Amino acid sequence: MRLPASGVGVGLRSLHYDDFLRDRPEVDWLEVHAENYFGRGGIHHQALRAIAEHYPIAVHGVALSLASGDGIDGDHLDRLASLVDDVGGCAVSEHLAWSRFGGRYFNDLLPLPLTEETLDVLSQNVERAQARFRQPLLIENPAGYCAFEESRIPEAEFLANLVRRTGCGLLLDVNNLYVTAANLGIDPLGYLAALPSDAIAELHLAGHEPSHAPGASLLIDTHAQPVSAGVWDLYATVVARIGPRPTLVEWDTNLPPAGVLVAEAHRAASILGRRTPDHAMG
Repeated sequence: MRLPASGVGVGLRSLHYDDFLRDRPEVDWLEVHAENYFGRGGIHHQALRAIAEHYPIAVHGVALSLASGDGIDGDHLDRLASLVDDVGGCAVSEHLAWSRFGGRYFNDLLPLPLTEETLDVLSQNVERAQARFRQPLLIENPAGYCAFEESRIPEAEFLANLVRRTGCGLLLDVNNLYVTAANLGIDPLGYLAALPSDAIAELHLAGHEPSHAPGASLLIDTHAQPVSAGVWDLYATVVARIGPRPTLVEWDTNLPPAGVLVAEAHRAASILGRRTPDHAMG
């Protein structure tokens, strides 16, 4: 099963399990943060298996640490692949980031210098993951807050090179692109033009907030707010330029009722040229 080109979904969080089991809200698909469901047979895993009978499930990893020079943790990869098999994962995605070094995990998606050496490491790890999943891995662009002096390759070009080397796909997070453009002064449309559009297999939308740190002028990708007007405008431009893509609304903290998420998904559907999602799995 693949995600429909103009399908819209929302991130599934435990607060909303009953809504999706009982009321079957009108969205085309759901996406889960994989590591929350590694406890096979546990309550969260059981709930997801039940929900997967009614909705396609995309699996979004947050700790595979693809840019780690240590390589991929084989046990973590196996558990992620098992979850994909358990729910019939119709897409598998991860981040352009690292979170593991010297056998220790860090609870964050850490940035990386964009160099040929990093590209070599990342390519090897992506190819290993794809061989295990038996499908292309979608790589998500990060929200940018700083740039390394060592970086020699613009981020969009770096991602394009990764696609050429590995055959992976891209998950374009429109909110992350908006945040990065504001924080680092890049041109979001130039960034988009540098990506291979046919490799963009999924889009993400989410909320952000201004930093509350004294003297800071950064935007922070919090996933705790509605999608902003600026992000909606950028999303409409992206869709106009590359065509419809499966689109997900993410909301991770300060969670609203499920109906609020569904309304955001329906707004995305209208930009994709659809009145409402076409959820028909029963």
